[in-house]
Amino acid sequence: MKLLLVTALLGICCPFSFAQRAITNIQGDLYRFQNNAHYSVFLVTGKGVIATDPINEEAASWLKTQIKQRFNQPVKYVIYSHHHADHISGGQVFDEAVFVGHSLTKKAIAQENIDVPLPQKTFDDKMTLILGGKVVKLFYPGKSHSDNCIIMLFPQEKTIFAVDFISIKRLPYRTLNNSYFPDWMEAIKKVEALDFEVLAPGHGELGGKAEVTEHRKYLEALFTAVKQAHTQGQSLDDMKKTILLESYQHLGQYQAWREMNIEGVYNFLSGPSK
Repeated sequence: MKLLLVTALLGICCPFSFAQRAITNIQGDLYRFQNNAHYSVFLVTGKGVIATDPINEEAASWLKTQIKQRFNQPVKYVIYSHHHADHISGGQVFDEAVFVGHSLTKKAIAQENIDVPLPQKTFDDKMTLILGGKVVKLFYPGKSHSDNCIIMLFPQEKTIFAVDFISIKRLPYRTLNNSYFPDWMEAIKKVEALDFEVLAPGHGELGGKAEVTEHRKYLEALFTAVKQAHTQGQSLDDMKKTILLESYQHLGQYQAWREMNIEGVYNFLSGPSK
């Protein structure tokens, strides 16, 4: 992966708080944008740029300036990965763009009064965007980390951008809020079935199909173990002591988040409709 821009340290919030921002090349005309622990991607074409999650207003403003300076192209499309505000805030910066998202993403943004532009182009199952001879294929794999996370496939670059429902070499985030089981694992299987070489997640490092499969297998092991213990009437405290998932202790945040992951599945299974 080629480094396009040296990481920029820009002050935010106070003189002692900084945002770590960088743009790196993934492959061809596809680039990855980092803002601290959040990532998005953008595709450069001769007719404009297809961007993804803006992340926040300051990050989006920085990115818009960099795209203009380095590529001299306007941002024509902005694709939302899902409705969570920590990924899609700041969209109003791209005031010339058409916003794209799943129909459930649009519904959730409206219901939760998230202050971002609503998607103008929506889809239910799949959609293809073509700009300047470049292609992005969008798929809805079903419920996972939320009920509206999508897959973005860049077929010419053999790269997928998938946010929050796939982690590379790391446990999923904390207590898995708003997640669905076993739908989540089925959604990852749909990613595995696609033709790609690189998986760019919304957090953390890049990976490949093997890392995607490992994440799915971890979730399956986690869900199976917690469901069995839940059926047997074990308490959450006992589960945290006995469900060790030792085959996955090499993954990032194992020590910090294993018990939180167990709690997340326990809460899901203990919900009113379970």
